[in-house]
Amino acid sequence: MARQPPDTTPRQDDFASFMRAYQDMVYSTAARITGRDGPAEDIAQQVFLKAYENFAQLQTSPAAGGWLKTVARNLALNHATRYRRRWRFFSEMRSDDDDDADMDIPQPESSAADFDDDTRRAIVAEALQKLPDHRRLPLVLYHFEEMSYEEIAQQLGISLSKVKIDILRARGALAKILAARGLTAECF
Repeated sequence: MARQPPDTTPRQDDFASFMRAYQDMVYSTAARITGRDGPAEDIAQQVFLKAYENFAQLQTSPAAGGWLKTVARNLALNHATRYRRRWRFFSEMRSDDDDDADMDIPQPESSAADFDDDTRRAIVAEALQKLPDHRRLPLVLYHFEEMSYEEIAQQLGISLSKVKIDILRARGALAKILAARGLTAECF
């Protein structure tokens, strides 16, 4: 009797459970970097296709979450840098002083004490979406992806001083948006 080769394909139930456990983290990583739902969904799908191909190793790995986050970040950065010329072109059409002038900042509707953690996170995510790409991307990479200024400059192909200025200005714009919603930096 001939031996059957071992089954190397992951069981669908195991992979579905694995995917459910990490889908929010993968999607939110991609969404914060790209700033848009459509590309973030596409990136999340690509991440899980790669995970499926490597599921035999990832299934039992304690570092699976880190691997998925790294793949999501790299694919999102590839997407962002692919369109970098476009957002750089439009951002350079406006003067730096005009960046915050176009933002429609509503007045606070309630106090920070009225918000639970999920609501605060949603407000921060919404506020990040209001930032121009050239400001939001370095801020997200620094604060959420924990990349150094040097890594961000290298990844985006911009100067170190531009990274620092963009993050500083993004923090200021984000603080204004959050303040209008009743949140301060200490609230998140």
